[in-house]
Formats: sequence, C-alpha cells, structure tokens
Amino acid sequence: MAKEIEGFIKLQVKGGQANPAPPVGPALGSKGVNIMEFCKRFNAKTQDQPGKLLPVVITLFKDKSFDFVVKTPPAAVQLIEAAKIKGGSPEPNRKKVGSVTWAQVEDIAKDKMTDLNAFTLESAMKMVAGTARSMGLTVTGDAPWAKA
Repeated sequence: MAKEIEGFIKLQVKGGQANPAPPVGPALGSKGVNIMEFCKRFNAKTQDQPGKLLPVVITLFKDKSFDFVVKTPPAAVQLIEAAKIKGGSPEPNRKKVGSVTWAQVEDIAKDKMTDLNAFTLESAMKMVAGTARSMGLTVTGDAPWAKA
C-alpha cells in the first residue's frame, strides 16, 4: 500500500552543503523530519554539483519518513554563470549588465527542459530568453527559429 502524503517542503540548498543550520533545520524540524538523515542523503546525491544552488522538493509522509527530488539550478543562476556577471541589473529595462548568445540560451533550456512546463525546445528557449531580458541581459545573435 502506498504511503499517505502529509505535505511538501520546497527549499533551495547548495549542492553537497546541506546542514542542520537554517534554512534546512527549521523547515524540516518543525515537521518532525530527521534533519541529519536528509542532510546525509542530499549531500550524497548532490556531491557532483558542489556549491550550486539546487531547488529540492521534499515529500513528507504521515509516518515521518520522507522522499525528495532535486531539480535543476534556476535559470537565473545559470544565466549569471553563462554571462559571467555577479548579478542582474537593478533597472533591466534601462541598464544592461551583460549578454548571452542563443547557443547559451539553448544549452540552459535543454538543461531546464524537465522542470519547465514547455513542450518544445523553442518554447523553453523563449522562456529562458525572457528570464535573461528581465535580468538586464541582452540575447545576442538571431533566434534559431527566425532564420528564414
């Protein structure tokens, strides 16, 4: 018989660096989850991505056991790495802070495809490009679908 789900917890934790300190400890402790067990399992699963900010969705069951799914890093974080900048623009409509190419946008879209609600790579690329624009980045070159 399937376990009965009590709820979900969504966190963003750096890969391989989960510890009982906030935000992990208080979020899990208040629900009665074994914090150290989560930290050990999460760190073991994400040891190949040290320091990357990873969203994780923890499913809590009635018997206080849990399961978790690690998602891909947020598109904004990947865009910052691709553009080699410290952060987004405070005024993205006026002040541009960097640029990314359509090839970089395509790589990020392919990586994020499982977490985005898009059916085609083209629509995923448009979503990532929109995120880039809202961060004050310009997308250089011609869009692959615009070539006619």
